[in-house]
Amino acid sequence: MGNKNSGNKMKIVFATGNPHKLKEIQEIAGNTAIEFVLPPEGFDPIENGKTFEENSYIKAKEANRISKMMSLADDSGLCVEALNGAPGLLSARYAETPQARINKLLNELASHKNRKAKFVCAMTLLDENGKIIFQTRGECHGEISYTQSGNGGFGYDPVFLVENTGKTMAEMTEDEKNTISHRGQALRNVIKFLTHQPIDI
Repeated sequence: MGNKNSGNKMKIVFATGNPHKLKEIQEIAGNTAIEFVLPPEGFDPIENGKTFEENSYIKAKEANRISKMMSLADDSGLCVEALNGAPGLLSARYAETPQARINKLLNELASHKNRKAKFVCAMTLLDENGKIIFQTRGECHGEISYTQSGNGGFGYDPVFLVENTGKTMAEMTEDEKNTISHRGQALRNVIKFLTHQPIDI
């Protein structure tokens, strides 16, 4: 299954234009026989789905269309209980810059005692012909802190306190984060599917 290169690795296009996200995916995949690569030039999907799953399919389909290779996409976001699930699908477009997004989130939550939140990641895997062969979801639960802490990660990591750890995602090492993160959970299920291991549901 998949495209093999000379190193006998399964090569899969990871549908993102974000090299940081690709690096995170490659680190989670670790020493598996799977190599994730960026899509060819021209990857510019219109993410107009109504769910994380729909958006992940749109991205995977576009990556497959321009590469004709097996493609994997994720769509992820932060869902805050007191804000009725916002920023949700709009997590990356909640404000103009990463810092502005954090500031807006903390302002929106200023009058709320309920700080519960979760990171969600939906992944869709397509074969070379663009057919869905696997979909999965990962969730990481926690709450939004009152102030930022930590220099690691990206996005909302400095204000996301991971459940039962006492740390924000930005205070964790890459290994710690990848072990518990929504993206790590979803990707491990994809890898298990591709290597025929039992999948955690």
